[in-house]
Amino acid sequence: LHLQNYSEPLVYFWGDIAKDFFWKSKHTGQFLDYNFDVTRGEIFIKCMEGASTNICYNLLDRNVHDKKLGDKVAFYWLGNEPGDDLTVTYRELLLRVCQFANVLKSQGVKKGDRVSIYMPMVIELVVAMLACVRIGAVHSIVFAGFSAESLCERILDSQCSLLITADGFYRGDKLINLKLLADEAMRKCRDKGFPVEKCIMLKHLSKEAEKTHLGSQSPPAKRSCPDLQVPKLWKTSCIVPWNTKVDLCWHTLVCGASDECEPEWCESEDPLFILYTSGSTGKPKGVLHTVSGYMVYTATTFKMVFDHQPDDIYWCTADIGWITGHSYITYGPLANGATSVLFEGLPTYPDVSRMWEIVDKYCVTKFYTAPTAIRLLMKYGSEPVYKRKSLKILGTVGEPINPEAWQWYYTVVGEKRCPIVDTFWQTETGGHVLTPLPAATPMKPGSATFPFFGVVPAILNESGEELEGPSEGYLVFKQPWPGVMRTVYGNHQRFETTYFKKFPGYYVTGDGCRRDKDGYYWITGRIDDMLNVSGHLLSTAEVESALLEHEGVTEAAVVARPHPVKGESLYCFVTLTEGVPYNHTLETELKQQVREKIGAIATPDYIQNAPGLPKTRSGKIMRRVLRKIACDERDLGDLSTLADPSVIDHLFQNRCCTTI
Repeated sequence: LHLQNYSEPLVYFWGDIAKDFFWKSKHTGQFLDYNFDVTRGEIFIKCMEGASTNICYNLLDRNVHDKKLGDKVAFYWLGNEPGDDLTVTYRELLLRVCQFANVLKSQGVKKGDRVSIYMPMVIELVVAMLACVRIGAVHSIVFAGFSAESLCERILDSQCSLLITADGFYRGDKLINLKLLADEAMRKCRDKGFPVEKCIMLKHLSKEAEKTHLGSQSPPAKRSCPDLQVPKLWKTSCIVPWNTKVDLCWHTLVCGASDECEPEWCESEDPLFILYTSGSTGKPKGVLHTVSGYMVYTATTFKMVFDHQPDDIYWCTADIGWITGHSYITYGPLANGATSVLFEGLPTYPDVSRMWEIVDKYCVTKFYTAPTAIRLLMKYGSEPVYKRKSLKILGTVGEPINPEAWQWYYTVVGEKRCPIVDTFWQTETGGHVLTPLPAATPMKPGSATFPFFGVVPAILNESGEELEGPSEGYLVFKQPWPGVMRTVYGNHQRFETTYFKKFPGYYVTGDGCRRDKDGYYWITGRIDDMLNVSGHLLSTAEVESALLEHEGVTEAAVVARPHPVKGESLYCFVTLTEGVPYNHTLETELKQQVREKIGAIATPDYIQNAPGLPKTRSGKIMRRVLRKIACDERDLGDLSTLADPSVIDHLFQNRCCTTI
């Protein structure tokens, strides 16, 4: 399969699908060319070389002008507070995107430039990302729950010249002063020799309602924001500090911008976006996706996996700051002319029936959420789950779903009439790679089922040998598909080392997998030093690094412990500097340290004082032993390489209370 042409049936399959899109120029070479074998040269994937298009044109202009969907709703937006809502049609979305694309151009943004976006779940987030791709700029969206340090690190790595953010937002009862975090990130960038030239800020919590020829703007927030400071130069309330040398007001810029903007035609393999995912070394990886392959793949997987129909109302509850939001809130649905729900709030705010009220209000037909959310809602029983007769297909994403949660989802939410599509994929894959097709694939609770068209999985043992029939081992893929990542931004060597070096000739997912006698695939979890917390991939090395920055910590080790709601929780072992006492104050400081360095999602659940850690005679920490201790499992396996067995008893005696 190395350096071979793509198989002929798949060329016909994807080539036929590609006819549904607009191409400024057709591809001239092979449909898909690649090398997955590091021993035969540089790793590469190329799709539809010679073709040129614009993804924004395909998502918006064609739907408005060619398919006559201008008056169709693109998004029903709902804010954190009940009553905060907005409807945006495809025509309105196109005009807004063109306006903001002109704003970006007026600020000197051009094709190939990187733009960092750090925003809550508002319509303007979609506008910003599509405005970037309309002019050929590369967006790098950073989840609004990440810290200033995390934002700074991503801006520096991708060398972004401009930052787009908002004043703040509410997450349930909690106010997030986003602009202050953005200001701190920009200060850190300046300190490291890379000043961000401009920052465009959206007034989300502080704006006044207004009417323009583009329809309603996002409504004023139902909740005031007294904690935000008010500069004298603006008369509205709830505004953050303002730096006139750097900061620009979204609303002021847009008011003077034209709503006509010709798209920039891009080559198939031009960069589309960078999205950072945690790496086992602790430094996040900038996953780079390119234009044509990603567009075709996300559109096709959305259409087939969710059996999309023109009258569907689709709701993916993910945040656009993650790959699920990129592929299955923005790009996939809009490419199909779908109507989607875009939700800013929490599933339990102001009460646990919020999600089902939204399903009922908009008659949602296709519902896509994470096992974490399902397990959270399970705790409250079936009583809050009501009025969901419109539902036809349910989906899960982000982590393997346990059979108990699957059964509750199927029985209570879906009333035993809605097929569940349990999808496996990654930031790197761009779209679904293992998934059932609704009503076509017999369901097994917890199984990611079968590969999508053109995806060829295999299971390898430690020696790199392919296993046949029922087996368990490393999940790999033998050939690419159009939507797979092309490189790690700025570090192709890391791309090759991370995904192709361990087993030359295969893309290595980093996940363990079991295949049963019926050929169904079951993801068994990460096999590297990664954790999956609430569907978000975190690096143990990254958390350990944050803990070690505290002056009282000399050594740290982080492992995963199963959690009934989040899937996995963080259990941290810390060795303290001589003379530093372990107490509640220190524990609070350590948790805050991690929150500031990475974000709230990485806050440790448990921190244990560990005067000594189990190590081999060569000094390597035995993390498998720590995982056993975190779970209070006494069967530790082979300890023949353990340097100091007495450490084990001490760690068991001083375990954290993990009863939930």
